[in-house]
Amino acid sequence: MKLYKSLVLVGMMGSGKSLIGKILSKKLDYDFIDTDKKIEEVEKKTISEIFESNGEKYFRNIEEVISLKFLKLNKKVIALGGGSFMNSSIRKYSQKKSITFWLDWKNETLINRIKHSKKRPLAMKFSNSELNKLIIKRSTTYNLSDYKINCDKLDKKQIVEKIISFYEKSKNTN
Repeated sequence: MKLYKSLVLVGMMGSGKSLIGKILSKKLDYDFIDTDKKIEEVEKKTISEIFESNGEKYFRNIEEVISLKFLKLNKKVIALGGGSFMNSSIRKYSQKKSITFWLDWKNETLINRIKHSKKRPLAMKFSNSELNKLIIKRSTTYNLSDYKINCDKLDKKQIVEKIISFYEKSKNTN
């Protein structure tokens, strides 16, 4: 029996990785793993609290350990944190072991979502201009994903269908 690769969702905070991941996992009957939620479970703190009490370097180390642990599994839907794919170890392992999907949105859409969320420790202090620069910088790396999903004109059902369509094609070529 052939084991199917996991699907890994990458993209900026506010891109809908968790929401799309949950819907996608139900459709495929795969387990859903949100690495940010797993980090919070292990640390018994929110991401914001981890950043506040331990700093970004500590968070990024924990993020790498936890992400790599779950990336070793097959037939999962994994939502990586917004900055996870910037880590070369996480990115390379994702690309080798999984099929990666970038949930891409217009910068204005992301900035609006990020600004209206209290859960974004890195972004809460950023101006719109700084957020725009961060999106542009990260987009270069997100673009290394196997598939880019332009989400702006799609509803969540269409996004999920598009991902499944790409995933089914990739299963047949592997």
